[in-house]
Amino acid sequence: MEMLRHDFMQYAFQASILIAVIAPILGLFLVLRRQSLMADTLSHVSLVGVALGFLINVNPTIMTLVVVVIAALIIEYMRSLYSTYSEVSIAILMSAGLSLALILMSLKPGGMGQNVQQYLFGSIVTITAGQVRVLFALFLVVLLLFTFFRRPMYVVTFDEDTAHTAGLPVKLISLAFNVITGVTIAVIMPIAGALLVSAIMVLPAAISMRLSKSFSLVMVIGVIIGLIGMLGGLTVSYEWGTPPGATITMVFVVFFVVSGAVLAIGKKIAKARKAV
Repeated sequence: MEMLRHDFMQYAFQASILIAVIAPILGLFLVLRRQSLMADTLSHVSLVGVALGFLINVNPTIMTLVVVVIAALIIEYMRSLYSTYSEVSIAILMSAGLSLALILMSLKPGGMGQNVQQYLFGSIVTITAGQVRVLFALFLVVLLLFTFFRRPMYVVTFDEDTAHTAGLPVKLISLAFNVITGVTIAVIMPIAGALLVSAIMVLPAAISMRLSKSFSLVMVIGVIIGLIGMLGGLTVSYEWGTPPGATITMVFVVFFVVSGAVLAIGKKIAKARKAV
């Protein structure tokens, strides 16, 4: 294929494959833990790291990693304060993070709008070989953690009381999950954009959950959908000249709508057959 002759497209496809595996794994647990908005919150808070990095002339990616890890710790602490209304902590942190980011942007002489804009919208076609290596390292970490801590995380996700009774370090597991999610968002954000990274993480999991009730099968379907969405969206973006992150997200949205329609039609057909 012609587009694969370009180095930047090769890097983009490599990054897409890695993200397609990482995102559904974390996204599924976010959905099951009813923390879908946490990804959106951390992506907004990550803008604080970007703005702070440009303000004090430090690598924005490094500052973003520091900020999202701190934010993940704060989310877990506030979640314990509002155990019944966990979404309150997410709403507060999202508002505070976005407000602080805007204030920091205003402090830079001449502004930093153009620099921050690339982090808002991202561009997978500008990814470098170094970023692919970082993504691959993150890919290995997520896979290893999922392999060794899948069962404890499963128990903590569905019943924290039972997990605590069984002697599992519930707070530590939850905290570690928040941190790895924050680090993932910080790494993916320059590629997918702060405004779209949460959709790329949550949508494949949300779609796969409608197609199966088995946890393992949902995970497999999520990865497959992630691959289709990432690679399909990237191909369409190249052919049509549309923004990569937005195109990938719209492919997932279309997949979500079509799968819902097919399931609805299937249920009606099944009911009609039973009636006969």
